[in-house]
Amino acid sequence: MEITFSLDEIQWVAKQILATPNLKKIITFDALMGVGKTTLIKALVKELDVTETSSSPTFSIVNEYRTTALEPIYHFDLYRLNNEIEGYDMGLDEYFYSGNWCFIEWPDKTPNLIPIDHAQIVITEIDNGKRQLTLIN
Repeated sequence: MEITFSLDEIQWVAKQILATPNLKKIITFDALMGVGKTTLIKALVKELDVTETSSSPTFSIVNEYRTTALEPIYHFDLYRLNNEIEGYDMGLDEYFYSGNWCFIEWPDKTPNLIPIDHAQIVITEIDNGKRQLTLIN
């Protein structure tokens, strides 16, 4: 799937992503800093029926949200990890294989911990502040 959008269309983009048939629950997000990974994840979390405010887990590495049905959703920002061993030590693999939604920013920090069976979202900034999103499921 490919979508070109502006940030004011982000909620619509989240709906399109979640409507993807057989969408995998582990989704990695590849984009340069400031392109909108966290903003998109916030929109996805909202579409998945989380009412609490979501934020970037830059310092905590992982944020856990609960849907109104109390299902967990995990949002990872792996930017601050120094190496893959740190990720393994904090139990990232347990989250990734939990069967719950996992949204992972900076997955290149732990390439061997990311399940093979995952979806990938690549976002690039293009002209006029628009974004190009590619979903590989």
